[in-house]
Amino acid sequence: MRVIAGEFRSRKILSVPGLETRPTSDRLRETLFNILNPLLPGCVFVDAYAGTGAVGIEALSRGARHVAFIEKDKTALAVIQQNLASLKVEARSRVIRGLAPMHMAAIPADIVFLDPPYENERDYVASMESLEAKPPALVVVQHSSRYALQEQFGPLKRTRLLKQGDNALSFYKPAD
Repeated sequence: MRVIAGEFRSRKILSVPGLETRPTSDRLRETLFNILNPLLPGCVFVDAYAGTGAVGIEALSRGARHVAFIEKDKTALAVIQQNLASLKVEARSRVIRGLAPMHMAAIPADIVFLDPPYENERDYVASMESLEAKPPALVVVQHSSRYALQEQFGPLKRTRLLKQGDNALSFYKPAD
């Protein structure tokens, strides 16, 4: 797996062994960051259900000021830490072990990226509900294209749905 663009373009990053972690494909990451690119410089980004950390690392590479990685799996956490160390960006990041819904609301983020395991539909709802009290400027949720997420979670309203093969990205912003 490689970083697509920015400061760390073409740098290799480690993957989590086995089938437990489903990394965001290069194609979907490229599509996502083509959309997010103008919002990234100087932002605080959260990569929840981080897996390898590829999405958060891409955000750092493209100018995010700080990225918080939230992951519960020990093996995945070790991979994230190794990837951050190899790029020498530990000072611009924070790795949190635990359940995403319990930690996200405490991070003053500009952009939150959620990518729970596709089969854990309750995690989508719990994660979105945890952001309702202090919604960030943008929440992007990666999910199966066959799973219909709600149009609104409290003040967060879906503004865009992008489908790419079996994957979908739902973009939520606070309602005006």
